[in-house]
Amino acid sequence: MIKSMTGFGQAVYDNGIAQLSIEVKSLNSKFFDLTLRVPKAFADRELELRNIVSEKLERGKVSVTLEYVRTGDEEIRQSYNSALFKSYFRELKYLADEVGVSAMDTIFSLALASPDVIQARLKDEVSEEEWEWVRKSFLEVIAKCDSFRVQEGKSLHDMLAGCCAKIRENLKQIEALDPERVARIRERLKTNASSFLVDNGFDANRLEQEILYYIEKLDINEEKVRLKTHLDYFIETLDAPQSSGKKLAFISQEIGREINTIGSKANDAAIQKHVVVMKEELEKIKEQLNNVL
Repeated sequence: MIKSMTGFGQAVYDNGIAQLSIEVKSLNSKFFDLTLRVPKAFADRELELRNIVSEKLERGKVSVTLEYVRTGDEEIRQSYNSALFKSYFRELKYLADEVGVSAMDTIFSLALASPDVIQARLKDEVSEEEWEWVRKSFLEVIAKCDSFRVQEGKSLHDMLAGCCAKIRENLKQIEALDPERVARIRERLKTNASSFLVDNGFDANRLEQEILYYIEKLDINEEKVRLKTHLDYFIETLDAPQSSGKKLAFISQEIGREINTIGSKANDAAIQKHVVVMKEELEKIKEQLNNVL
């Protein structure tokens, strides 16, 4: 069953210690193009996350955002350089005394805000237990995105199969019209051949050229058989367990080649109407195949 490259997955998890938010979006692309945004705490796990996405989603323009906030951690996130604070305080108090100012609250605030007094003490490391929880959750969201792709793929499958059915239907109409076309060409050939006859004989070279020309234009049986074969192969690939958008694109090129040849060789207005319809359906197929994995 084919898959679409358009997908979406999102979830928020909370284990009482941290809150995890994951969002995955994917669009169509010829190659795998990943934009991954993760907190600094997971920088050393980025390669593993990339490998998970590429393995599960395979192809497309994918955007992944992971946010991780500890909610149950009561650890103090900053510390204070006591000795440096006291030095700043003494210096500021000395200056205040020099000018006769006694605003101790202001001196305290200035000393506390002085460079390097407040020191961050963030816990960036993630334990193995935390990582396993994040990894499991990440896989679940990727699976949601993949499931979204499967559902979109079902819609694409029905549309593509419908286009193939319309091409096949118009091919049947061409097959019904073909005997009349052949009869008209034969009649035209007889008329042209009669015009070559002269009182003293006929122009053999010109007659031979006309016959060769019409014989080449006459037969489209091989093209009709090949077009049927390509349509059967397209549906077979469409229903295969493994999605293969590139393979379907190659088959559609062969379908287009046979349709064009039929239109060119038939040289018939009635048949050409059906050829135009088949080309329209083929264009719909090609457009939608851009989004098939």
